[in-house]
Amino acid sequence: MTAHAAAHSFVPATPVPWGVAAGGFASPAETVELNGPTLNFSRDEEVFGEGERADSVYRVVSGAVRTFRILADGRRQICEFHLAGDCFGFEPSAVHRTSAEALGPTKLVAVRRSALLDNADTAPEFARLLWRAAVADLQRSQEHVLRLGHRSAAERVASFLLDVARRLGGHDAFDLPMSRQDIADYLGLTIETVSRSFTQLQGLELIAVSSCRHVRLADREALTGLCE
Repeated sequence: MTAHAAAHSFVPATPVPWGVAAGGFASPAETVELNGPTLNFSRDEEVFGEGERADSVYRVVSGAVRTFRILADGRRQICEFHLAGDCFGFEPSAVHRTSAEALGPTKLVAVRRSALLDNADTAPEFARLLWRAAVADLQRSQEHVLRLGHRSAAERVASFLLDVARRLGGHDAFDLPMSRQDIADYLGLTIETVSRSFTQLQGLELIAVSSCRHVRLADREALTGLCE
């Protein structure tokens, strides 16, 4: 566990159900209990930094986390948003390739990487959970590449909103856990372009926005058609 995360531990070695699901918690039959501390983070607080040792893997209990890299020209590229039920921090090497920060008040469970590997060796059901987590990460990465390729700004935003709605439970109305600047840095757009895209989608009566964070999908079918 990094020094950043360790400073926020308040229940060390607590048995927690550890499961993975694409955008949500796994069912009780798909979870394995492991020991790990529960960590609380406030808005914009760092969970781990790029280049730090990847000693732990994390699961979001509540709140949300962004992982990102700072590019050579100083711009921030957000790689992924991790919502409740998501696992993150899996690395192919001994160090983190990205930094991670809480988007708002966030509760995480941290499990040591060595414990995960030991359980994968001795428990086939846990190895399957890790495989599902890896596949879910790969699918999200592939979908993100498709979202950025050959799509207009409005289409990128529409696809993003549909994805967030699905991951938050599939409801038409929801609160975005991320800011428009976060969305811009994720979609490779400027914040002005993101705001114009929201306005364009509202003008087409595909979405309704009552605040900067609260969104309602007014016509999910048409919004989906825009992305195809």
